[in-house]
Amino acid sequence: MASSNPAFNNSPAFSDRPNTAGKFPITPAPSTEGMTAEQLTELYSRPSATPVETDRMTYEDTMVKVVVSFAILLVGAAVGWIFPVLAIPAAIVGFVLALVNIFKKKPSPALVLSYAAVEGIFVGGITSFFESQFQGIALQAVIGTFVVVGVTLALFASGKIRASKRATKIFLIAMVGYLVFSVVNVILMATGVTTDAFGLRSQPVFGIPLGVILGVLVIIMAAYSLVLDFDSIQKGVQRGAPRAYGWTGAFGIMVTVVWLYLEILRLLAIMRR
Repeated sequence: MASSNPAFNNSPAFSDRPNTAGKFPITPAPSTEGMTAEQLTELYSRPSATPVETDRMTYEDTMVKVVVSFAILLVGAAVGWIFPVLAIPAAIVGFVLALVNIFKKKPSPALVLSYAAVEGIFVGGITSFFESQFQGIALQAVIGTFVVVGVTLALFASGKIRASKRATKIFLIAMVGYLVFSVVNVILMATGVTTDAFGLRSQPVFGIPLGVILGVLVIIMAAYSLVLDFDSIQKGVQRGAPRAYGWTGAFGIMVTVVWLYLEILRLLAIMRR
């Protein structure tokens, strides 16, 4: 099943392409046949191997990498909040770093953390701009993001929501449609065809701004993208992928959460207008 996140699709640890399947076989447990009672007791009394010792990806180790990445992102966001003029340059550098991380087969912690810092500056600068227009919107967007991520993670962990091939196909079609709409909207705004602050998103549909309707749908899409990300990480752990690929998992989660946050921020801005 393909993921919507290119960070996972281009990585051999998470991809379903035939040439990557079985690339990271799990090391079988040692045989206990012929062992004496004393040997068995000594074997089972040994402490569990750590991720460093096994060099295998685990949920706990990946979560540590996710937390570190978001901590760096928050530091960058503080810089962007204070110096919002850095938002545009940070967006350009962040885009380049994102492409490098996506197409780099072996994950690099330095590149992932560099992306986190630069993306944080971009997010902080954008948030500062919206906050100057709509007081309190930053806190609302942060709370909304935490709620969506928390609920999605809880549902996934409990097994109540899972990625399916049919839902993923629908999701990918919707993503392509949304990307086309976004590109067209940017072109219309840049050429002056529409002068509204949010372009076509400001146009009313049955008395409701189109951006509100799209915003709700896109937030649902971002939540499902998180499900696909969690599923990819689960797949990497089950395949016994090297521990370093936890950084790919952290990068993928970060990309989706930032996208979710920006969509919530824009939805709130359109509603408050």
